[in-house]
Amino acid sequence: MTTGPSPARGTGARVLVVDDEPGLAHALTITLRASGWDVRTARDGASAIAEAAEHLPDVVLLDLGLPDMSGVDVITALRGWTRVPVVVLSARQHGEDKVEALDAGADDYVTKPFAMNELLARLRAAVRRAQPEAPPEGVVEAGRLSVDLARRRVLRDGAEVRLTPTEWAMLEVLVRHRGRLVPRRQLLQEVWGPAYGDETHYLRVYSAQLRRKLEDDPSRPRHIITTPATGYTFEV
Repeated sequence: MTTGPSPARGTGARVLVVDDEPGLAHALTITLRASGWDVRTARDGASAIAEAAEHLPDVVLLDLGLPDMSGVDVITALRGWTRVPVVVLSARQHGEDKVEALDAGADDYVTKPFAMNELLARLRAAVRRAQPEAPPEGVVEAGRLSVDLARRRVLRDGAEVRLTPTEWAMLEVLVRHRGRLVPRRQLLQEVWGPAYGDETHYLRVYSAQLRRKLEDDPSRPRHIITTPATGYTFEV
């Protein structure tokens, strides 16, 4: 790792550093925190997957050579439920290693030794690319539903559906991430706030209310889909 000029400041984004080399993990943690990042660490694949599920990082910085499993296996496990950007940091410089990691779902690949300024720039870029984009017109069509994000209203067969502020807040988060699974903790924190990350019964109650108002058959939902013990997806 080379330092070069002072690294640019971070934006308070959450980064999960996964590396079993204590010295490097410690150095990365110090530098990232000094640059404005919220840092958590893991030393093996199982811990990395658990940390990602619990704390929902904005980006994962992942070494491929872990003691319990391949870093590629970690990427595959993450991609089963999240699109969090993964930046691989590895001493492996062979083309086939890079191809395997990228094919598994990694977003970028940085080889050791590396310049910290470049690494920070790549992390910031990965976080920027992952930001959800609202549709240009502000309206999402989903079967008989029309969700107007700009006007904060829902039409079903052309008739407005009355939603409570909390029902709308939950629906809005799901629609803005449509087609992608939103983990339970993320959904709770975005709708109810940081202190509500474990109140999963709220999600059961409000998802049931939304289905009664929006789905043709609430017992067999087409749009608001639950992945048990994981999260929710809005399908168009």
